Amino acid sequence: MQYISTRGGMEPTEFCETLLEGLAPDGGLAIPTQLPSVDASTLEAWRGLDYADLATEVIGLFATDIPRDDLSAMTHAAYSADKFPGGIVPLRDIDGGITLVGLSEGPTLAFKDMAMQFLGQVMEYALERRGTTLNIVGATSGDTGSAAEQAFRGKKHINVFMLSPQGRMSGFQRAQMFSLQDENIHNIAVEGVFDDAQNLVKALSGDLEFKRAHNLGAVNSINLARIVAQVVYYFWAWLRATDNRGVLEVSVAVPSGNFGNILAGYFAKSMGLPIRKLVLAANENNVLDEFFRTGLYRPRSSEQTLATSSPSMDISKASNLERFLFDLLGRDAARMNAAWAELDANGVLDLTAELPRLTGEFGFGSGTSTHADRLATIKAVYKATGEIIDPHTADGVKVARDYVEEGVPMLVMETAKPAKFQETITEAIGVEIELNDELRAMLDAPQRVVEMPSDEQLLRYYVSKHAAL
Repeated sequence: MQYISTRGGMEPTEFCETLLEGLAPDGGLAIPTQLPSVDASTLEAWRGLDYADLATEVIGLFATDIPRDDLSAMTHAAYSADKFPGGIVPLRDIDGGITLVGLSEGPTLAFKDMAMQFLGQVMEYALERRGTTLNIVGATSGDTGSAAEQAFRGKKHINVFMLSPQGRMSGFQRAQMFSLQDENIHNIAVEGVFDDAQNLVKALSGDLEFKRAHNLGAVNSINLARIVAQVVYYFWAWLRATDNRGVLEVSVAVPSGNFGNILAGYFAKSMGLPIRKLVLAANENNVLDEFFRTGLYRPRSSEQTLATSSPSMDISKASNLERFLFDLLGRDAARMNAAWAELDANGVLDLTAELPRLTGEFGFGSGTSTHADRLATIKAVYKATGEIIDPHTADGVKVARDYVEEGVPMLVMETAKPAKFQETITEAIGVEIELNDELRAMLDAPQRVVEMPSDEQLLRYYVSKHAAL
């Protein structure tokens, strides 16, 4: 399996090289030359596998340059019972014909652990094979940062520089990141919103001279390995949801900000997994909902990006949409570059001519959930089932309800544990979630963070000064 850039300026390369690059040299995103195909007999053969073995099979279709025994060792290290004490991706039925896919049983209580634990293993493997170091520069709107830092803390040959928007994450999310004292972890709180932090990361990654001089890489969802690792749990969820139910197709609703999680679902569907609908759930920053409803992609400015009670989705320019648009535009790099030129010139990308294909050929649906919707959904689910869901998952459940069909299981991808968003939970149902001693200690621990204006030159200086070379 080889990989090319969405913008046409990268020679075909293998998985491990793509893994360490982050952004492609031309500023595009790595994409497989062709997605692998999985037939019905293979799906059935996978039904009895545990999660680590299924991950070996699915990731192995993409990481063809890694020997199978090495890959298996990494998946078993990533998806061990001690890392996921609550079970690995349990499915839980709630009311209204909806099933939650439990992605938040890992060390940081968020779905990002599902990919990041594998990424921590495979990046260290690739670096040792190459005999080099890596400086990871990433941006987070909430959960990517803590998941990355947990996966890479203390790793040899790897430094992490994680940018986050000042005042835009929950107190729990900040504590998970800023309480870490490991020397290879650098937290940088940037003035502005997530998109400002993400733009700084892209600016550094797009400067090839600086990137190569400082061995820069990425772990947010511009890194294709993150998406590949997330594909696994779509296969797992389908296998569990169709066990002894006499159904073949499922629909999946995904709370979405940067379009990475739902892109993994799109990959799985394109590989042959029987997914009927992929339902994108947005919060008030509903640029992606507008795109899938109208065919107009209209990113908003930092000033127009709202601070909401589902903060990990407070994103107005979704990086991973480029990978889907590449397919939508016929996998034509020239059309892709022209599309971005149109967006830069006009502030809007008009793909209304492709609108029928979004719902028909590709099977997407979408909807928007507001703060009032989140509160009502958390309250309704708690009243019906006793289950407490976090605000992002509530966005997914709210939008999913409009797409439930008789005889088609509706899966909602859980985003995080509700304890990370206590204020909203209290507002919705008046319940104080009890924390264990470890979590209370984390919230009370001293915090280590550097505050910085949204200034590319200051970030360059900081990375240069602290980079592992």
